[in-house]
Amino acid sequence: MFIEPYIGGKRGWIEVIAGSMFSGKTEELIRRLKRVQIAGLSVEIFKPAVDTRYHPEDIVSHDESRVISTPVDNPFNILLMASGVDVVGIDEAQFFDAGIVEVAESLALRGTRVIVAGLDMDFTGKPFGPMPAILARAEYITKLHAICVRCGNLANYSYRLSEKEEQVLLGEKNVYEPRCRHCFYGDTRK
Repeated sequence: MFIEPYIGGKRGWIEVIAGSMFSGKTEELIRRLKRVQIAGLSVEIFKPAVDTRYHPEDIVSHDESRVISTPVDNPFNILLMASGVDVVGIDEAQFFDAGIVEVAESLALRGTRVIVAGLDMDFTGKPFGPMPAILARAEYITKLHAICVRCGNLANYSYRLSEKEEQVLLGEKNVYEPRCRHCFYGDTRK
């Protein structure tokens, strides 16, 4: 594992915004990044190239808030493109491979504030990709909840309406809906 040493007077850290689909993760990421830009700090924003749901480059929330980002196939490219910036934003981190954890750690050790957003669980209710490892290393964690479409309680599960079994299936409200624990596990298809 390659981790760059701490250099200079800045101290970096990792923040994670996690939750189910439709919980406002991307909206919260955009809010934090806009505040950083207002403060005059340098920022670079990244997303996985596979996520083309709303726009091929921009990060776009379900309510259509947006910021310009750079799509990347390999998380290690972020290290090259984010050299010397104050803040790095990363959306949909669950779609990256395990290298994203090392990238976030390396950036934080360089003195960069790293803000990561992503699904903490997949459609089966299991931990999703590298998110558990990023959560374990984060200094700050924000867990957001949606509202269960079945009962109106807090929802932290992303229920897939489709019968498709692959872990990564890009979709919106036509493919997923937020559900609470009881409504998620109460469906007979699980």
